[in-house]
Amino acid sequence: MKKIIMALIIGFSGMLYAQNKISGAVTNGNQLPLKGVSVYLPELHKSTTTDDNGQYAINNLPDGNLKISFSFVGYVTQNQTLKPQEKETVLNIILPQTAFQMDEIVVSTAFNKLQSQNVMKVEHESIKSLRQKGSSTLIEGLATIPGVAQISTGTSIGKPVIRGLSANRVLVYSQGVRLENQQFGDEHGLGLNDAGVESVEVIKGPASLLYGSDAIGGVLYFNPEKFAEANTFKGDFRQRFFSNTLGSSSSLGLKTSSENWKFMVRGTYDMHSDYKIALPIRSSPSGPDGDRVTNTRYNEKDFKAGIGYSNSDFSSVLRYNYNNLDLGIPENGIAEQSESKKTLYPKQGIFNHLLSLNNSFFFKNSTLDANIGYIANDRSEFEDSDVASLHMKLQTLNYDLKYHFPKIGNMETILGIQGMHQTNKNSGEEYLIPDAATNDFGVFGTSVYNWGKNSFQAGLRYDNRNVSSESHGTLGEEGSFEALDKSFDSFNASLGYKRNFAENLTLRLNLASGFRAPTLAELTSNGVHEGTNRYEIGNNNLNTEQNFQTDINLEYNNSHFEFFVNGFYNHVNNYIYIAPSGEVRDENDVYDYVQNDAKLFGGEIGLHFHPHPLDWLHFETSFETVTGEKQNGDYLPLIPANNWNNTLRGEFDIKNWLSDGFATLNISHTFNQDNVSGFETKSNDYTLVNLGLGGKIKLGKKAFEFNMNANNLFDKSYVAHLSRLKTDGIPNIGRNIVLGVNFGI
Repeated sequence: MKKIIMALIIGFSGMLYAQNKISGAVTNGNQLPLKGVSVYLPELHKSTTTDDNGQYAINNLPDGNLKISFSFVGYVTQNQTLKPQEKETVLNIILPQTAFQMDEIVVSTAFNKLQSQNVMKVEHESIKSLRQKGSSTLIEGLATIPGVAQISTGTSIGKPVIRGLSANRVLVYSQGVRLENQQFGDEHGLGLNDAGVESVEVIKGPASLLYGSDAIGGVLYFNPEKFAEANTFKGDFRQRFFSNTLGSSSSLGLKTSSENWKFMVRGTYDMHSDYKIALPIRSSPSGPDGDRVTNTRYNEKDFKAGIGYSNSDFSSVLRYNYNNLDLGIPENGIAEQSESKKTLYPKQGIFNHLLSLNNSFFFKNSTLDANIGYIANDRSEFEDSDVASLHMKLQTLNYDLKYHFPKIGNMETILGIQGMHQTNKNSGEEYLIPDAATNDFGVFGTSVYNWGKNSFQAGLRYDNRNVSSESHGTLGEEGSFEALDKSFDSFNASLGYKRNFAENLTLRLNLASGFRAPTLAELTSNGVHEGTNRYEIGNNNLNTEQNFQTDINLEYNNSHFEFFVNGFYNHVNNYIYIAPSGEVRDENDVYDYVQNDAKLFGGEIGLHFHPHPLDWLHFETSFETVTGEKQNGDYLPLIPANNWNNTLRGEFDIKNWLSDGFATLNISHTFNQDNVSGFETKSNDYTLVNLGLGGKIKLGKKAFEFNMNANNLFDKSYVAHLSRLKTDGIPNIGRNIVLGVNFGI
């Protein structure tokens, strides 16, 4: 404890200087030096690149064990664990060539291993690759990952779905902090901008062992962009244009680092008009080019900043994210036609502040991670004037402590404590949920043991959640609530096994339980929720959802072929859902929150083929499916339709002016969804064709990246099953041409 206190007091003064250093050379299989290889230490948020001779050096390293990663496009990523001494450590690395994407360090599963070394299967996708697909929003890009979908309200509002589970059953982490933004609401989107985000990791399945309540369906873990390399200054300006929504996204980022200090700042502004459907569904002033869906327009301002410091004793990073959303809520379908970006009523105004402090303290043979986060979510809904009819302020304080014990032989162990204090306050005339306070506390331990070609991981966790709310209104009237004081407890465990049967064949088997305490809306609702046309009544006798999932993953890869198959079976006790009661109030059907056991099952299968000698050609295909059923055999709501996705990608360089060039043809077929719940409608199948082109253009000593996409190339009219505009027969977005450029400063 004394060491921690001293580090906090004098660390930021810059007075601690370490002597430890690591250096070496990075070469290819022919012993030729590789220039531009990224060398990264995730615990220190510290990086550098190799010079013309393949040499690198990093100073001021702690004594304890550190992960170090060497990555370069077209080569196999190498991840090493090193223990610097009070002198220079020399580490030379050979990177074999590969035709496939780089193996990445996964930080969402506690042990910071490469995905190829991880016991749990985790999907990793860079935001750059999502942008190359022409995604208009972050959630739209995420929906291209197998096993991930979105519940959408136009182009502006999207909620993530992982293997059929969504809303409070999927946790979102940003800057190492649990993101809370009233995600129970149907029209409450992700609330994140992709600017300033490096990559996303997707855990598909219960992750309550590491994250507590609400991770019953999975986790989306967003990694912020890295700081600049030591002793460098970098800047970039990114601009994207969207033809369908007449939209624009502008982002400017600056960052610099010294040997110990790191700074970064980024500002982004997005604006979009109403989206245009493929074909007109009635005669309108817009003529034969299609109609715009009224009030799907939105504007977004995003600001991110970060400061970091590291030395031989500790690493600390302070980040701040401000996000302001001005969202139109489509209520009248296709009505007034306009290209304006000024939102109409009804609309939402959302102000979100996220402050995170991530610390790592290095001892001789162990590490303590101490993270704290604060989120202030201010959400207003305006029906017909600038006076908010609904105004909710949600404040959340998170803390997360993890102690990495000294490694014993081949075993690594982590013990952790997590907690949350949350308050919700209403100041508008309408109440969706009462004023309330939520307190979480959890403690867990997990270990991984490696022997030969086998890895075994196990963990155990205990959680308590207390929810207390205030009474409001006159009982029996809409918007009234009784006082509530409920406590929920849960024990959860996980067990995982990985075996490398051969150099290229890997099997993963994971068994895990998870839990979710009922939300305030499920416990207390009493009124019409806008956009649902339902009068919803909560149930304060609801029990905790408890699930158990079996997940199996088989992967095979060599230099020209990759294949994977994932299968899962997820049983959920006390699954919470709404069901019609047969009663009518205020001309709206009444729905009650009830519980029933449920099951979800399905998986993903895919391959990536890189034929020899056509080294420039790649073919990828994947199929995903999920089925959700209640115990009585009825289907669960909001289950995505099956999807078959195919991509043909060519990579090329043109003399000295174009490098890293690519051209893609994507054909995505979504099957009809006939397995629907009682208040859902079925949906038809459809096929979308998308094109992409991009690369880096060199103009003398300057260079810029560009990509151009044509999504829904043939202007197909379709209605996605998880679109909330489906009940009104309103199609999804038509053809959208996206042009993006990125200039270094």
